[in-house]
Amino acid sequence: MEPVGETTPQGQDQKPRDIRISNGSAHEQSTLISPPYWQYQRSISNASVDSTFRPPPISLEDHTEAHHATSGALWAKDITIEDYVIVRGGTTGIGAYVVWNCKVQTLDGGPMIIRKRYSEFSVLREQLLAAFPVRKPALPQLPPKSMIYKFRPDFLERRRMGLSYFLNCVMLNPEFSGSPILKDFIFSHPS
Repeated sequence: MEPVGETTPQGQDQKPRDIRISNGSAHEQSTLISPPYWQYQRSISNASVDSTFRPPPISLEDHTEAHHATSGALWAKDITIEDYVIVRGGTTGIGAYVVWNCKVQTLDGGPMIIRKRYSEFSVLREQLLAAFPVRKPALPQLPPKSMIYKFRPDFLERRRMGLSYFLNCVMLNPEFSGSPILKDFIFSHPS
């Protein structure tokens, strides 16, 4: 059976060949060993010309700081609420509450730990709504309250995730993060 001739990229008809040596003599056999596109090899001149005309690498530049006045207000890059502490009220447990330990990673590199109660998050949200009424869609709801489940671990975990989401939305928004309201929330101590 005669193999079909193939055309190389240079336009020459050529049969693929496989040389096998048996008993010390070379016999030429016409067999197809690989698809024609695997046999094509670039010439050295094409390779060197192709490599000199590569486009420059893509680089990303941020020019928003020069054009947006509030972008300089960002001072935090990551906010997490790591855990909580249940503060018991006296010997009877009446008046117990939860304090959330929030870790704020600043752009300057140093982390800050702040401790806040749920009621302080609620006051922050109310103050931001009053100061930025058109930004209401940017302020997520706080997680719900519960008188029955308020100290159960699964409820507290859902609340931790909700408060963390709220705090990230507020602190990573240039309008909110530069406001005195947020700075008071971060740097004030509970009375």
